[in-house]
Amino acid sequence: MGRSRYVRAVHEGPPGGLDPEAPEALGECLAGVSERIGRPAVLIAMDDLSAIAVARIAPMLEGRFRIPHQPDGLPARVADKAELSALCARWDIPHPETVVPGSAAEAAEAAWRLGLPAVAKWSRPWLLPTGSGLRSTTLVHTAAEAHRLYERSAEAGSRLLLQRFLPAGADTDWFFHGAFGPGGRPLLAGSGRKELSWPVRTGLTAVGRWLPDPAVEAAGLRIAERLGYQGILDLDFRRDESGCFRLVDFNPRPGAQFRLFTDAAGLDVVQAMYLDLTGQPVPEQSGGPGRVFVAENYALLAAVRGRQLPLRRRGRRAGTGGESAPAGEPGPGRGPGRGRATGRGRGTGRTEAAWFAADDLLPFLAMLAAFLGRGADKGARVLRRIPARGRRRARAVVRTPRQRAPRECGGDHAPPGQSALPVPAPAAPSEPAVPAPSAPPAGPAKPVVPSPPTPPEAAAPDELVTR
Repeated sequence: MGRSRYVRAVHEGPPGGLDPEAPEALGECLAGVSERIGRPAVLIAMDDLSAIAVARIAPMLEGRFRIPHQPDGLPARVADKAELSALCARWDIPHPETVVPGSAAEAAEAAWRLGLPAVAKWSRPWLLPTGSGLRSTTLVHTAAEAHRLYERSAEAGSRLLLQRFLPAGADTDWFFHGAFGPGGRPLLAGSGRKELSWPVRTGLTAVGRWLPDPAVEAAGLRIAERLGYQGILDLDFRRDESGCFRLVDFNPRPGAQFRLFTDAAGLDVVQAMYLDLTGQPVPEQSGGPGRVFVAENYALLAAVRGRQLPLRRRGRRAGTGGESAPAGEPGPGRGPGRGRATGRGRGTGRTEAAWFAADDLLPFLAMLAAFLGRGADKGARVLRRIPARGRRRARAVVRTPRQRAPRECGGDHAPPGQSALPVPAPAAPSEPAVPAPSAPPAGPAKPVVPSPPTPPEAAAPDELVTR
């Protein structure tokens, strides 16, 4: 994004990267940025780790940056998968059945009781060490896998939790975006559905559609109000077999597809947050539902791997009843006093590309170069493994006519049901063949002419296949 013509300056982060347990280095770095800017600026964290660190050093940023003021440790609490599960249980928010085991044996037993496959998550994925091979979310298919995974808790740096697996489908993955003022007051909010995701059925939104749903919106608003949340949030829901939307993830920052929720005037959650933090009124939202978001690189991968293309759906499925309504109509429960997720239908059906913009091509070209470069690198690694396999296969094929040569010169045919390809003898291929002893012939003995030795260049295939 630093290549965009709309980016005025890029500031380097703290040396050595961001340490969530010691965010003071980030505070010093931001102090230097503030000095260069020369006046207070709006600061919006764009990932979980940054949101947690900024909340911890908020007192250091007073007078330098305008940031949403969160209750103590709130971003870390909601980003922690185990803490989120406890909050949902306390406030009766639908959530997948979750177990936080206290031992490896409990992990194995919990996986078996929840039903296999089960979902295993590390409660604080930002602490996972690089290069460890550990993933924030893993699908375990046996109790033994859950047992082994728990034994790596010390390496992961956080607790392991197990959840009941909710099967994915064409209409199961939904999300909620919102910008909130002090006390959880909604400024702009909306719900949408994942049409394609990468990795398929489990990852980020590759293609998404803005579709108002009363159940998803009500859950998102209730969570923000009870937390007293101020700032931008991104919630992920999955609809279970009974039609109930269950909260599966809470991100205390803008989601990758936040531009999906852009009205006809260009207002999105980031701009709404900027206006609120700078004391300006946030205008009423106009239009928007029905828009489509496409992340070009991930959409291509998801469509190829999933062997499907996102279908244009003119209706929406209501979260509680399954009835359908036009995508441009406002979602129920969204009166003027509750927020601005409603729309009047202007701009319905417009597609928002993640990278491509006709007036700003450099980010798209940079993404395309990186995408093709990674693809070429993976292809080269695959091709480097092919020649060795090809040589082994070629040698095995070349050996076949050599073994059939005696039969072509008058040798006996193999008995029915047996292979005509003789089994190679364990002797070294370079030694002459010696006939097996047999009964003495009735007539005079005939000299036995040994077979000529196998040439050295042809011995390699015989030896290889014998191995």
